[in-house]
Amino acid sequence: MSQAVLLGDPSFFRIKSGSNPHTRDWLGRRKSVDRSRASTQWGNLKSVLQGHGVQIHVLPPVEELPGTVFPANAGFRFGSTFYLSNLNPARAREVEHYRLFLQRLGLSVQDFPSEYLFEGEADFIPVGHPSGDPRRKIYLFTHGRIEHPRWEFRLGIPPYRRIYGFRSDRWAQGALRDVVKPLEVVPLELIDERHYHGDTLLCPFGPHHEYLLVYLGGLSPMAQAALRSRFADRLVPLSREDAQSFAANSFQIAADYYGEEVPVLLMPDGLSVELYGQVRERGVIPCPVDVSEFLEKGGGAVKCMLLDLGEL
Repeated sequence: MSQAVLLGDPSFFRIKSGSNPHTRDWLGRRKSVDRSRASTQWGNLKSVLQGHGVQIHVLPPVEELPGTVFPANAGFRFGSTFYLSNLNPARAREVEHYRLFLQRLGLSVQDFPSEYLFEGEADFIPVGHPSGDPRRKIYLFTHGRIEHPRWEFRLGIPPYRRIYGFRSDRWAQGALRDVVKPLEVVPLELIDERHYHGDTLLCPFGPHHEYLLVYLGGLSPMAQAALRSRFADRLVPLSREDAQSFAANSFQIAADYYGEEVPVLLMPDGLSVELYGQVRERGVIPCPVDVSEFLEKGGGAVKCMLLDLGEL
């Protein structure tokens, strides 16, 4: 048994629908992807994961499904079952592709209730307890206002703006509680469309995943209060600059250092020296990885680029 992740082959990575603020320029035009650069960065991320002993599974590319390069939206695994997401319309066709591939891996696959939009572990984030007791794990469920993507006129330059909305319906929390009970599910409201998924502003890390990188500015006041009451000094607030560089879109792995298992946090390259130091102070080795083409063009960094399959 080893830690396993799913990566999406980037061969057809492009901006098709422009469904988050990072995919368009200031005039609202969809950005163009440098596929050569993207392929190199993706290969480097894959090599870093493999070099630390992570088992890699690669989802085959489909030209009409460029969003599969960001498989964190596919769903989440709990126990031996994988729960498929109800993706937003721009990516809904990906679901069957994920289903077939995950079944071939031997996972039991189940559909999430169809009445709720829900985008998997991108919005459903487990945080551990300092004791390491799995019975005290908490799940954070991030949600925001669901909008029909559209253009709106405004006073300014340009004289219009794009409305994007968020990805997971707040009412999905009941179904999520049914899956993971008796573990606690804490709903948190997102308020900044630049952080359209919870995994762009929340990241558990630490020897037992007990600490939480968090950009509080992207959460409602009630959500901020809920985090402070539960995690207190286990919160590591992010600056606006680190948050905009998707510091929270990181992923922790367990690495073998001279015969000892050590937590390593794969993080986007270019974050502040202070933040890397805060991670080290909590017993975790930061490992910067350049995934800038995916972040700058697609609005996703390390965590968006992989799906956590647990142990296989």
